[in-house]
Amino acid sequence: MKKFQVLFLLLTLSFSPAAQDTILFMTYNILNYPGTTSAARNNHFKVTMNAVRPDVLVIQEVTSQIGIDGFLVNVLKTVSPNYNKGAWLDGPDTDNGIFFDSTKFDFLSNTRVPTELRDINLFQIRHRITGDTLFIFSVHLKASNTSADQAQRGREVDAIRNITNTWPAGRNFIVCGDFNIYGSTEVAYQKLRAVTAGTEGHLIDPIVMTGTWNQSQYAIHHTQSPRTRSFEGGTTGGMDDRFDMILFSQAISDTGGVEYIRNTTVAYGNDGQHYNDSINRPSNTAVGQTIANALHYASDHIPVLAKFVFKQAPVSVRESGLPSDFRVENAYPNPFNPVTTISWTLPQDGDVNLFVYNALGQVMSSEYLGFTPSGRGSYLFDASGLSSGVYFARLDFITEDGVSSRIIKLNLLK
Repeated sequence: MKKFQVLFLLLTLSFSPAAQDTILFMTYNILNYPGTTSAARNNHFKVTMNAVRPDVLVIQEVTSQIGIDGFLVNVLKTVSPNYNKGAWLDGPDTDNGIFFDSTKFDFLSNTRVPTELRDINLFQIRHRITGDTLFIFSVHLKASNTSADQAQRGREVDAIRNITNTWPAGRNFIVCGDFNIYGSTEVAYQKLRAVTAGTEGHLIDPIVMTGTWNQSQYAIHHTQSPRTRSFEGGTTGGMDDRFDMILFSQAISDTGGVEYIRNTTVAYGNDGQHYNDSINRPSNTAVGQTIANALHYASDHIPVLAKFVFKQAPVSVRESGLPSDFRVENAYPNPFNPVTTISWTLPQDGDVNLFVYNALGQVMSSEYLGFTPSGRGSYLFDASGLSSGVYFARLDFITEDGVSSRIIKLNLLK
């Protein structure tokens, strides 16, 4: 039980005052990881990560928990012991992951957003100095460029807008990853950027590129492919597509709070001189030959970077500073098999997260229950995938004032 107890002691932390913190954010499709070649590719990933040292890293094309654990231990921990991982959820096809500097961020949740092909993942992390919560969607949309492929990508981003359009104004969120979008007129791109009256659910692209993107005048922004020959299952063709992006909300575009630093979005390693060519053909004036080789051999995408500044006044996450009437009732029925209802009462509107842990403190389920109105609410928890035993449900109630948590015990009898 020690792990479990230590885990929840973190909820009582409070932070000392600080003005602001600049964060380096990276998204990277790491190509069917770990696959059969991770031992060799890890050396290349280490070169890039040591050079960049991102504060937040979001990845696509992860195939297993072994991949998440291996990338943390064999790549990131060799760069800094401060890196940690968020919970990984196994969905159809390949999946997304998140890593972060644990001295700067706490992980809150990972929620599946199902689509036709594979999940979009919605991560929540909290900045430890300012207390700001950052919502991050990681995407890997349908590939290829037929009309059917484009239409499917449009339906996939509908799943994002169906969430963001319900959020209150001022929310800090990012959508990043491998979009497989070919130009500014494509329906998925238009849907992401479309302004809906009465909401701030739209996304902002800091890079203005009109028309079709696989043209030489846009070479500096291309992210695939850093290769011209086939190996390890990756795509070839040279640098000629802008598939990987970091988009963000209106709140992040505006000044104050979490703020995008203008002109910091870059396709890392792309010097604009390798159009339709491999990124490591000498010479590479952006990063030099060693890093260019690492990018070439590690994956068939290159990472995208952006900088954000967290400048809001710090807040405490000590429960005594939050409303005292956030209540969670005992689950009913309890014991149960396999479903039970978890009910709560909120003193004001806010976000609700549910985590279910086993007796060792391991996360067995993580759900973002949405932006929830004040008053009474409930959630039907389905434990069909769990074995009999004792579990603990933790509900986090998140507002601008901080985070308040409650824990109840669950007895699953099958």
